[in-house]
Amino acid sequence: MRKLAFFLALATAASMFAAVPRVVAHRGYHRAEGSAQNSIRALVKADSIGAYGSEFDVWLSADNKLYVNHNRDINGIVIETSTSEAIDTCRLSNGELIPTLDAYLDAGKNLRTMLVLELKPHADTAREDVAIPMILKAVADRGLEDRMIYITFSRNAFDKFAAATTRPVQFLTSIAPEEIAAAAAKAKAPLGADYNLSAFRKNPQWITDFQAAGRDVNVWTVDKPEDLQWCIEHGVDFITTNEPELTAKMISEHQK
Repeated sequence: MRKLAFFLALATAASMFAAVPRVVAHRGYHRAEGSAQNSIRALVKADSIGAYGSEFDVWLSADNKLYVNHNRDINGIVIETSTSEAIDTCRLSNGELIPTLDAYLDAGKNLRTMLVLELKPHADTAREDVAIPMILKAVADRGLEDRMIYITFSRNAFDKFAAATTRPVQFLTSIAPEEIAAAAAKAKAPLGADYNLSAFRKNPQWITDFQAAGRDVNVWTVDKPEDLQWCIEHGVDFITTNEPELTAKMISEHQK
């Protein structure tokens, strides 16, 4: 009985000290009125509702200009194989011109939300190698280092960011905690996991494994109330969502 009581006490203590998730607006708060995915409006709206972070996607054009867009192409123009002359004419669904990274960061300077920059996997990883120092310079030039988190599906970009920055870098491709630990041994950056919810549902112990090693746990893209509740109860560090207001409300209610 004493052993049972001891383990129940441990479980209760663990639940008391579980992480309170922070909300990351996926591609900004793009479901807000007048907004669009990866628009500057979406970034501003994410900030206006107090989202901890706003996630956005970055591509490098053929003539070495950085753009913010989720898809590989916009209006049929493939960003990584096209020049800025063609890309600069493209508009998002809310009428905004496609943002350059420079314009996006300039807008972010006046806000409070964290900036969660996803470098998209490029067909030629050498282009990622060109993009990363450009990204880091653009961030440094604006004094935004302390507001940045970097994420990517590309193992090449993950390793290169990890070696080049001291800011958090999170991997989007699901690998086991020990593989992240091996990468961390060679990294300057604090490394974390930013996995699809399905990966953590399949391996819920990964959440505590990562956190016990001091690594952040981010989960994407979580919108359904039952999925949000699962993430909240499991004490993940970040929830990336298309429903930032609902997510914040559910987190607040869980804390009561």
